[in-house]
Amino acid sequence: MSETKGVDVNIMGREFTVSCTDEERPGLINAVNFLDKKMRDIRDSGKIIGVERIAIMTALNLSHELLNSKSGNVDVGDFKRRITQMQDDIDKACTAK
Repeated sequence: MSETKGVDVNIMGREFTVSCTDEERPGLINAVNFLDKKMRDIRDSGKIIGVERIAIMTALNLSHELLNSKSGNVDVGDFKRRITQMQDDIDKACTAK
């Protein structure tokens, strides 16, 4: 069993330390990147102001997507394409630095 360690992450310019094992780290980083993008998309739309409100709207949107996927209302192929596109966006962002 791996030991948990603190991992520093950045979401919308704010630093957080999250505990996870070495095995969980890649999944955590993917989740952080996904959440950061979703929150920035909502912020950039200009309709929601304030980090707390943006976080709540993001949580509601993600909850809605999750519940729809559990009830079978999501096209799995579309979901896979969206994940692939997000991975490509992350790769581009990493190579641009």
